[in-house]
Amino acid sequence: MIGGLFIYNHKGEVLISRVYRDDIGRNAVDAFRVNVIHARQQVRSPVTNIARTSFFHVKRSNIWLAAVTKQNVNAAMVFEFLYKMCDVMTAYFGKISEENIKNNFVLIYELLDEILDFGYPQNSETGALKTFITQQGIKSQTKEEQSQITSQVTGQIGWRREGIKYRRNELFLDVLESVNLLMSPQGQVLSAHVSGRIVIDKQSKGGTTDEAAKSSGKQSIAIDDCTFHQCVRLSKFDSERSISFIPPDGEYELMRYRTTKDIILPFRVIPLVREVGRTKLEVKVVIKSNFKPSLLAQKIEVRIPTPLNTSGVQVICMKGKAKYKASENAIVWKIKRMAGMKESQISAEIELLPTNDKKKWARPPISMNFEVPFAPSGLKVRYLKVFEPKLNYSDHDVIKWVRYIGRSGIYETRC
Repeated sequence: MIGGLFIYNHKGEVLISRVYRDDIGRNAVDAFRVNVIHARQQVRSPVTNIARTSFFHVKRSNIWLAAVTKQNVNAAMVFEFLYKMCDVMTAYFGKISEENIKNNFVLIYELLDEILDFGYPQNSETGALKTFITQQGIKSQTKEEQSQITSQVTGQIGWRREGIKYRRNELFLDVLESVNLLMSPQGQVLSAHVSGRIVIDKQSKGGTTDEAAKSSGKQSIAIDDCTFHQCVRLSKFDSERSISFIPPDGEYELMRYRTTKDIILPFRVIPLVREVGRTKLEVKVVIKSNFKPSLLAQKIEVRIPTPLNTSGVQVICMKGKAKYKASENAIVWKIKRMAGMKESQISAEIELLPTNDKKKWARPPISMNFEVPFAPSGLKVRYLKVFEPKLNYSDHDVIKWVRYIGRSGIYETRC
């Protein structure tokens, strides 16, 4: 599948080089350096074809990771491997930088030996790799340890080792969503979607099986697309719309999804901009919260753009603090907390310098940041059950926590 893997610094120098197939020669290293890293024009595509050779690359700060192949491969799978390789290196030695790669090059070669076999990706779960690859090398002193490693790497459940024990059996489930919106000045929704993740932190003993069901209360939500962790049993999700899985130990992302229908918009922004001659603007912005009065939104920030020729701003706000930032050409309005079904407003008089430019001000959109304690998609976890037949403890012995956090993505209203 993958013919070779190369890691470069920003100068094009090769830090790590591993060739898996005979059809990839040393000239492939130079071809990528010349045509991508040192290219006169910026290379926008993550896939580059040079002399019938395909280069799939990702960049982390000033480090390039390039997978090379001459075969017709699944591009999505190659990129999935590259991103997973970045995650594994980050888990082992932190930030991916030239210095860290040089200091840990022996470790990286050991990881590549385990992750890739003749160009085919194998076990890339960080938890499984850390059981037998440490900073000092391979950890396998006893026959018992060797048998555990063999069972984990070759078995069906390679993401969870046996014999995990905790004093308290706890399960933390976070539903993290980012709501994106573009609204017209009249309040018409031009585009809206929610990107969500379900993150679980598992701290319980044994090889437990968990099951969670999702819904939005009375009606189910329409998910446009979703991806799951490899521990999820997809057949049960297709038939019953419940997620059944044997969880890895520690924190991991169980599911990622996207939805565009029946979105709960936490805030409505109502802008009013009036031009008073050519040297003055009057701006009034009202924000309304659209959720239950018992809930509180936090970290609210509204950014109101101003023209480039602004000379002074006078601001009056009913709640929170507002300040004109000349360096950012914007009025920044911050509110610590706001309950549901409330509204607040800000008024500003903007003085403008005379200009010969006949071009009208483009009126960039008003953007907003916030955090709310619910899922804007309407997703809810109906139940969360834990089964452990071997150690003979029931679902009631596990302490379970479920938390919903909705944050703003690109949340804009045109004015």
